[in-house]
Amino acid sequence: MQHIKIGLVSVSDRASTGVYEDKGLPSLREWLDEAVLNPKEYIERLIPDEQDLIEKTLLELVDEHQCSLVLTTGGTGPYPRDVTPDATLAVADRLMPGFGEQMRQVSLHFVPTAILSRQVGVIRKNSLILNLPGRPNAIRETLGGVRDEQGKTLVHGVFAAVPLCIDAIGGPFIETDAEVSKAFRPKNS
Repeated sequence: MQHIKIGLVSVSDRASTGVYEDKGLPSLREWLDEAVLNPKEYIERLIPDEQDLIEKTLLELVDEHQCSLVLTTGGTGPYPRDVTPDATLAVADRLMPGFGEQMRQVSLHFVPTAILSRQVGVIRKNSLILNLPGRPNAIRETLGGVRDEQGKTLVHGVFAAVPLCIDAIGGPFIETDAEVSKAFRPKNS
């Protein structure tokens, strides 16, 4: 299996200054450790809600560290300090609107305020950048999807499309544990 570099960014004024413990980075790591079978290297950053700093961090993870996947958590709401999507769009080469649409679709199964989320997915060079919600449960739900009591998928999580997207932009072949997140690939790919 190919090695994959994954950038993880938690955006929070209070967690970055030690007011409370960051739960975003551990939640991302835990879910990815369960879902992705490839050997992984995480490059993590905990930063405040500052657009310039978010942009610089995303550029560092993609351009310098060559992360194939960058996941951010936090800063996606309508509040004035929520600027993660703005920073992400500022560094993007291409917008991938389906990711944001699907993240909101998943979240709508749990909270009606999901329509307030401004999450986006973009491509920069050979990297996919996704803005995830900030709460640990919402991170798991967004990545893994909605399942019924028997475990049948009702709404796919966004990670089902991540491996094919990364294949398409020249990244490593990602293998997943289908019990956590079954990667969709057309039969001819």
